[in-house]
Amino acid sequence: MADNQAIGLSPCATPGTMCVLGIDLGTTSVKAALVIETEQGQIVVQSCSRETQAQADSLAAGAQGMEQDVQRIIKALNECLAAFPREHLQRVSRIGISGQMHGVVFWKTNQGCKWAKSGTGHTFQPGEVSHLITWQDGRCSSSFLSSLPQPQSHLSLATGFGCTTIYWYLKNSPDFLKPYDAAGTIHDYVVAMLCDLERPLMSVQNAASWGYFNCRSKSWNTEILRESGFPLDLLPEVGDPGDIAGRMSHDWHGIPKGTEVGIALGDFQCSVYSCMTERTDAVLNISTSAQLTVPMPLGFQPPETPDSLSAVACFPYFDGNYLAVAASLNGGNVLATFVDMLARWMAELGYEVLESNVYTQMINAALAQNDTRLSICPTVFGERHMPEQLASVTSITASDLSLGHVTRALCHGIIQNLHSMLPLQHLKEAGVKRILGSGSALSKNEVLKQEVEKIFPFPVIYGKDVDAAVGAAMVMLHRR
Repeated sequence: MADNQAIGLSPCATPGTMCVLGIDLGTTSVKAALVIETEQGQIVVQSCSRETQAQADSLAAGAQGMEQDVQRIIKALNECLAAFPREHLQRVSRIGISGQMHGVVFWKTNQGCKWAKSGTGHTFQPGEVSHLITWQDGRCSSSFLSSLPQPQSHLSLATGFGCTTIYWYLKNSPDFLKPYDAAGTIHDYVVAMLCDLERPLMSVQNAASWGYFNCRSKSWNTEILRESGFPLDLLPEVGDPGDIAGRMSHDWHGIPKGTEVGIALGDFQCSVYSCMTERTDAVLNISTSAQLTVPMPLGFQPPETPDSLSAVACFPYFDGNYLAVAASLNGGNVLATFVDMLARWMAELGYEVLESNVYTQMINAALAQNDTRLSICPTVFGERHMPEQLASVTSITASDLSLGHVTRALCHGIIQNLHSMLPLQHLKEAGVKRILGSGSALSKNEVLKQEVEKIFPFPVIYGKDVDAAVGAAMVMLHRR
């Protein structure tokens, strides 16, 4: 998808048609989509994407930290909405918002943002807000995590989770937390600002992604947390995905004041929601990270304790259902790291190249190289169930060192890693009949698509890279 793609109004969208705005606050970009309901189903009448370029240095955690500037994320969001015709935004009846899970941003109640008039109506700018500490953050070492109290939850703890990050600050930099009295994911923050919420409201999906949340009782592990001195006042209230969080306190880029805003949702769940139509579907999503998922049987309830060695986790979905997910930390970010490495090598040799050109050339080279003996384990970012596992290259021969060979092996490794986490036999046992592919890294990469079709013997249908934004809008469309 282009950085800014605008799709004109569908012939099915008459001038008075009400629509839903879906927003996805991703790791590298913000996406927005205007969606309407027709007799033929949901139609995306307009969409837009903006890269955030929000990476920021971590003063507290150094090289292990992975933080983003909230100002830049909101700037990209404002640019997305400003690209839509005002008359379309004036017809928005509801807003659904998804975003990158696990991460945490802190703010001061009633001072989290400042509203101001602009050429497109009111907009808000972040106020007393911290950086976003993302799901990619690595400050919580294995030894630190093992020192934390065991959660009463079916999901294991990991670095980059909201509660483990708060524990890290509590133990390593407690003064950092003092100015703030509210916290949430980046999309929880946006919902709180739009609706002027006194206390942030978080969906079960996002709460589970923070750790120390019991999905059966839909409650935080407050006793466990209290006994260890955790600042309970930073925990948001929790509601069901699909619930309304509130109404907009201002008009926003022409969207009317009072418009309903849904509780913030997980981007992964929204990507699945945008495309999964049958319980025999598996969904493969590759954006910055990668996930392969199948629905759990109806009525499934998760266990009370986690299995830290399992590569598959059960994430809350919608209507009390769950998804079995192989959630890999290694997806499009691996390819981005490889591109960055090539560009840096070229610079050291005295040649400046655009990373976009490098990406295009390496994909073309791999398309000309159908197979390779080179084997790459791509886990440069580790995995939550095996944080110490790093990347490796084996079966190196002099004849397999071309750019095409290496790129082909890297793409194969990304898909093979997902297959090792959720093997083909498990998919067959789950009754899978087809795979639905989604996510920006997959939609733009023909080599990855070829490797999916080599490894998984199912029909594969590919979607767009605005899937999470569309899914967030669809959730709100379906709410009655």
